[in-house]
Amino acid sequence: MAWFTRSKENIESRKGQDGGNAAPRDMPDGVWAKCSECKEILYQKVIEENLYTCPNCNKHFRIGSTEYFRILLDDGLEEEIAADLRPADPLGFVDSKPYPARIADAERKTHLHEAIRVGTGHLDARPVAMGVMDFAYVGGSMGSVVGEKFARAIDVAMDRRLPFIMVSSSGGARMQEAAISLMQLAKTSAKLAQFAEAKLPYISVLTDPTTGGVTASYAMLGDVNIAEPKALIAFAGPRVVEQTIHKKLPTGFQRSEFVQEHGFIDIISHRKELKATISRVLNHLSNPSLRGEIAER
Repeated sequence: MAWFTRSKENIESRKGQDGGNAAPRDMPDGVWAKCSECKEILYQKVIEENLYTCPNCNKHFRIGSTEYFRILLDDGLEEEIAADLRPADPLGFVDSKPYPARIADAERKTHLHEAIRVGTGHLDARPVAMGVMDFAYVGGSMGSVVGEKFARAIDVAMDRRLPFIMVSSSGGARMQEAAISLMQLAKTSAKLAQFAEAKLPYISVLTDPTTGGVTASYAMLGDVNIAEPKALIAFAGPRVVEQTIHKKLPTGFQRSEFVQEHGFIDIISHRKELKATISRVLNHLSNPSLRGEIAER
């Protein structure tokens, strides 16, 4: 029997019209779709042509690694790194179900082996290393395999002298791995320190949502931090903050625009402009006169 029961919905457990859980990716299915933001009825093909954003209100639907690799890389992911790594169950953890069963469910629903995919490709003809998180896989949570795949991707990027781009979407550290998951904050941050010493550019892209341990580690450590519009970016989510301080939070609290205003991110970019924005940033950071600034960040 589970040792706890969730009494409130969170960013992953929203209810669908049939009473079941809505798709964690927040991407409408079918020929026609209703935007959850502006309630406009949209032709699915139009949403896809608009890079999975609403042409009426610019809502950015949650998408996964396959879509981001296709949007940002010239020819998609050309070489995947550590694709065979799978999570283990070192703690024998059981919440509402055993951890191995939860992983099996996630793999069956998403056809993914972890909440992150990493590899290499080309962005505007520039060779790059890149990682993308999938929120649909256990809420994009960071466990030991996520940390290891991130670390291996950094090693490949250093060995080949490639810039590294990380697209984050996460509910935070994976509770089923307890302290092991928290160790990944230090591990990934240490890898990025080595990357900085190698004087290579690291671009962090924060999408909705980027929270918890991922925000407290690699998501906020970019030479340049870029966010999609209205993405939730936080360590503790707004509901937790409200319950702690017993006050109602202002509209837009912890969204990209609020976070940029308070100095935690550098650029907000519409998904249709994201590839061009990253390309411009990489051109800027590749200027030899700026390499010293990168190393000193």
